[in-house]
Amino acid sequence: MGQHIVAEFMPLNVAVLTVSDTRTQETDTSGQALVDGARGAGHEIIDRTLIPDDVYLMRAVVSAWIADPQVQVVLITGGTGFTGRDSTPEAIKPLFDKDVEGFGELFRAISYQEIGTSTVQSRAIAGLANGTVIFCMPGSTNACKTAWNKIIVEQLDARHKPCNFVGLLKRPGKESAGSVKSGCGPRG
Repeated sequence: MGQHIVAEFMPLNVAVLTVSDTRTQETDTSGQALVDGARGAGHEIIDRTLIPDDVYLMRAVVSAWIADPQVQVVLITGGTGFTGRDSTPEAIKPLFDKDVEGFGELFRAISYQEIGTSTVQSRAIAGLANGTVIFCMPGSTNACKTAWNKIIVEQLDARHKPCNFVGLLKRPGKESAGSVKSGCGPRG
């Protein structure tokens, strides 16, 4: 039997964006839940912003983070529903190099156990852009906790097998993303 190499935990640089027309930094419990989850897992919060639900503001903020060599993960909460102002998927999806279809699918499957058929109104999405993984979640604090605790935390941990996103992310101070293998087996 060959030696099995276990990856070590690698702290990642995370930016958190709250999209809301009504919340303030003080009342942003969803963004705070994501900050607390990321810090609790050992990651570094390098930026946190709250903006109104505006397609062009969202694209500007997230595009800057995608271009920033330090930002490896973007967590977005809010604007994924069906009201007139909910436009996060429309704003962010065009920025993706690749969609992570499984995130939205799995999020809705897990959410079904918590909120029943109301989960069909969640337009949670994720994708990769320039070595940055981006997760877009509903504005509900419980939805953010569900997404973080049941999906994202493992996908941002290099020790999670057979697959995680860590090896696909840009390395601050390195020339390109993907310099470390993702840890995915043949199915990844």
